[in-house]
Amino acid sequence: MKHRIVVLGAGYSGAVAAGRLARRLHRDDVSVTLVNAEPDFVERVRMHQLATGQKLKARPFAELFAGTGVELRLAKVTAVDADAKSVTVVADGAEEVLAYDTLVYALGSGWNDQGVPGTAEHAYEIASRPGALRLRERLASLGAGEPVVVVGGGLTGLEAATEIAEARPDLDVALAARGALGDWLSEKGRGHLRRVVDRLGITVHENTEIAAVDAHRVKTADGTVVPAAVTIWTTGFAVHPIASATTLEVTDRGQIVVDDTMRSVSHPDVYAVGDAARAMGPGDKPLRMSCASGVPMAWLAADSIAARLTGGKLPKNTIRYFQQCISLGRKEGLIQFVTADDQAVERALTGRLAARYKELICKSAAWGIANPTMGMPVRRRRVVQQEALRPARTEAAA
Repeated sequence: MKHRIVVLGAGYSGAVAAGRLARRLHRDDVSVTLVNAEPDFVERVRMHQLATGQKLKARPFAELFAGTGVELRLAKVTAVDADAKSVTVVADGAEEVLAYDTLVYALGSGWNDQGVPGTAEHAYEIASRPGALRLRERLASLGAGEPVVVVGGGLTGLEAATEIAEARPDLDVALAARGALGDWLSEKGRGHLRRVVDRLGITVHENTEIAAVDAHRVKTADGTVVPAAVTIWTTGFAVHPIASATTLEVTDRGQIVVDDTMRSVSHPDVYAVGDAARAMGPGDKPLRMSCASGVPMAWLAADSIAARLTGGKLPKNTIRYFQQCISLGRKEGLIQFVTADDQAVERALTGRLAARYKELICKSAAWGIANPTMGMPVRRRRVVQQEALRPARTEAAA
């Protein structure tokens, strides 16, 4: 029998992991099944562009995985039984149970309303394609001068606010940040961000916490009322809830706890990558939820699985950060260079060159889905029959 690898979720990390595994392992020995609810790849880092009416390139998985041996199963994951080594999915209204020998859990995350009253009912999100399309329709219906409030001063909030302000200069765009504007950036980065925001006419409410949202306004913690025909909520991500309902060891946030090879510390047949995993990076700090973390996590997980199945040498975990890439509309950008543990240094790239740099990064991430070995030739290796899982159990016992 073939060793059955099932990958859950086809975002950046899941799609890369599936493609890389299929290219590293011999098809006669291994089957790779990728479970995803949508038939094409969603460039999550471009959802603010989609929301403002820009057309994104279609990337069907049928084309991306053509000839690789990856089997795409269009279905929604409803449950994982990590002890029975099975996954329950629903497709076209019918429930099915998929058995696995190795599971790669990459269900990722969605928006997080933080439990703020009215947010779930009245705010818009851009963490998903349906959310971005819903927001696009609403923004298109707004008339000149109507107020739009983006809540959240992180990367997603900055990109959303500047993209909307550039695309719709007739709207009254505001950004509410819990801290100071770009307070994690270097002095050069903060200065450039401030100039771009001012030039786009964005009103910034700094050191502001939103306490409630309704259909026409937001209310701050100090009682201030800010008009909002549209409220866009970008205050972080919530992990997909399925892992928390399993016997897998997870954090309080629901992330699966993994070791240096992205392997579950409680279930050696399960690997977790991307936003779904709590992995430690440089400085013994958890890797942040981002594409910058998810893709190298997928490389490492795939290579570790392949090494264990073929008797090869385990790869070394070298995941680190180099930069934070922020688009500020189509004409401006900010590349904040950082230390290995993601702390800003003074060096930053700004302006049109930074915008081109960010666009190149986005295109490279999408290119990496179809080219998960980064264009390098790879020989598909044979699985060590009957011995594939014994090292895993021995290591777990140790």
